[in-house]
Amino acid sequence: MAAGNRKHIRLLTAILLSGVAFQAFTPIAPAWAQETNIDSLQPKLPEDAKMLLSANELVYNQDAERVIVRGAVQINYGGYQMVAQQVEYSQKTGRIVATGEIELIEPGGNKIYADKMDVTDNFADGFIETMRLETTDLTKLAAVTGERRNGEEMILNNAVYTACTPCATNPDHRSLWHVKAQRIVQNGKTHTVRMENAKFELFGKPILYLPVLEVPDHTVKRKSGFLFPKFRYTQKLGAGVGIPYYWAISPYMDATVTATGLTRQGFLLEGEFRQRFENGEHILSMAGISQMDRDSFTDGTVDAQETNRGMIASKAKFEINPRWTFGWDVLIQSDNNFAKTYELSTFDGTTYTNQVYLTGLGKRNYFDARAFYFDIQDADPDSLAENQQAVAQVLDYSYTHPEPVFGGELTADINLTNVKRNREDELEIPGVVDRFRGLEGTAHRLTADVEWKRNFIVPGGLSLTPILAARGDVLGLNMTDPGTDYSGNFYDNDAATRRMLTAGIDVRYPFLLTADYSSHIIEPIAQVYVRPDEEYAGGLPNEDAQSFVFDATTLFDRDKFSGYDRIEGGTRANLGFRYTGALGNGYALRAIAGQSFHLGGLNSFATDDLVKAGSDSGLETDRSDYVAMVGIDAPSGITTSLSGRFDESNFDLRRADATIGYQGIFWQTALTYTSIQAQPLYGSTSDQDEIQTAAAYKFHDYWSVFGSVTYDLNSNVVTRNGLGITYDDRDTIFSLVYKEERDTDQTVANDWSIGARISFRTLGDINVGDADFDGLN
Repeated sequence: MAAGNRKHIRLLTAILLSGVAFQAFTPIAPAWAQETNIDSLQPKLPEDAKMLLSANELVYNQDAERVIVRGAVQINYGGYQMVAQQVEYSQKTGRIVATGEIELIEPGGNKIYADKMDVTDNFADGFIETMRLETTDLTKLAAVTGERRNGEEMILNNAVYTACTPCATNPDHRSLWHVKAQRIVQNGKTHTVRMENAKFELFGKPILYLPVLEVPDHTVKRKSGFLFPKFRYTQKLGAGVGIPYYWAISPYMDATVTATGLTRQGFLLEGEFRQRFENGEHILSMAGISQMDRDSFTDGTVDAQETNRGMIASKAKFEINPRWTFGWDVLIQSDNNFAKTYELSTFDGTTYTNQVYLTGLGKRNYFDARAFYFDIQDADPDSLAENQQAVAQVLDYSYTHPEPVFGGELTADINLTNVKRNREDELEIPGVVDRFRGLEGTAHRLTADVEWKRNFIVPGGLSLTPILAARGDVLGLNMTDPGTDYSGNFYDNDAATRRMLTAGIDVRYPFLLTADYSSHIIEPIAQVYVRPDEEYAGGLPNEDAQSFVFDATTLFDRDKFSGYDRIEGGTRANLGFRYTGALGNGYALRAIAGQSFHLGGLNSFATDDLVKAGSDSGLETDRSDYVAMVGIDAPSGITTSLSGRFDESNFDLRRADATIGYQGIFWQTALTYTSIQAQPLYGSTSDQDEIQTAAAYKFHDYWSVFGSVTYDLNSNVVTRNGLGITYDDRDTIFSLVYKEERDTDQTVANDWSIGARISFRTLGDINVGDADFDGLN
């Protein structure tokens, strides 16, 4: 290597400058991100930059004023690296010519390959032959010739552009798509790339001709312009094509406006405005339409009755400081079914949860306050479902004392819940049961729960954990009496207080069994909790403890109710064991089994309840049903688990969940069997037996097929099934999905759909219908 001074390296400077002529440019769909400053195309070389040159031969012709370096030429200057077979500089003409396997690596990482470069030493004009460019974002561009004009424009003739992420690890990979253009013009002043007479080719076949396509170059993070069209089709809306326009308002604000023409209903206009702040962000969404053909909707529905329809939604999240977060998510519609009917993204679910929240998270405490309103999207204009939903405000606070208290851990939980419902929500099964999932009126409850526990290890390895807990509730009630349909003792006063004191002990004796190639831990567990009876058992509203399942995961819980509205009372013992095993051949085993015993007082799970929460749960008798769970993980990728609840008197299966899955390089599959015996008092009058299966197979590089089936064993009906195929090489994503659903009573025709998605990295997406697959995760 040799170092030269700046007086004699004009040739090298010009050569290195020539690399900038072929800066990468990548047509991309604008993304929401903060805009960055864009440097000039001219490189900023340090004034004191040193140049390193290596070559087999250097020839200087003083008479001809020509400098030639030949053979394995390597140049390193100012962060630029260049390799060529020969570089020639003419002082008379001021031109630089590099030939032979040229490779130029820029400081930013872009790579340029060419057979020949011929540029002026001031970089204002020049030519390049048979060039190929690879950018740092893994896109590629090739052209037969390139020309630089006026120091601002670079023109590529007969050029091809594509994205190729897999090429980083597999140079032989060929992208499925590319854009061929007769001429591509990059404007360094406006930072745009214009493709003229362009053809978009997929699988080597031209599918779209574009006379002119202009996109921002790779230096631009955000730029206003049209995005890829969106396609859709539904029976009642017709075929639709949406044209999105992206508007970069400022470095911290942008918006997307989409106009969609629907053949049956007219023009749907959607808008989304996004703004970033120093500590958060806000998104404002709007949509509206004036329906052309209401008769295409079913008579008597809100869709058929309304002409002008619309919605507005606001979603925000702000980090007040590293511990506190404030936000909201609110939707307002002209009617109950607009967003669902027009399949507006993120707003088309059956239930939309409006909420405002404040959350704080500390090292040993947690605070969460939320206000809820549930928007039920229903086509029935006379539907009472939304009025039957609760408007609620909930506050939760959890605290763990940082220091031991009497040698143990002290924790406290506070919950404040306010509920208002305009209509009673009753589920009536004639001759069987009446369940009141919510009463009309308001209810307020403040709960405080304190727990202390300390672990002792006695000689011999026995683990003893005494537990003391105290809870108090204050309730304010103004709810309509459920009347004679309710068989329990409803508490109809305006206010109530209740308390619960618990003394318990948890006893465990784990012991380890080891062999040459395995180890096993068996841990017998016994718990006893002594409590008074639950006050007003079944007589108070139950809003948050309605979902109740007794299985191996809840066997050792101090209070097995899922919420605060019910309290487990009476004296109870839980007996069982826990097992974990590790085998030398890579197998892992786990299991839990046991039973719960009601020893005295009032059994909370045997008392009546507005929602029948404890009915047919397996805990309503003095000796509970048996619960067990076992799981096996195999080194081959197979995972299986089986859990069940068995009748305490005859060992009949009351509930079972079995899953087996396999995760491999080419195969993924899962099979789930669920069996739930009828629970008439809980509102389920028939057995439920269902098999769900899903599988995916990668049959070629980047290609996969997948499918799922759900089968109702009681009705002998396939209730859901789907099939699809996908290609994903990170540059191109293609999915085609078929879905079908069927009612178990077979009175309604099949509801089927076909969805497709094609995504081209840096260009955009094309979506038709719903191409999401709900099988394997």
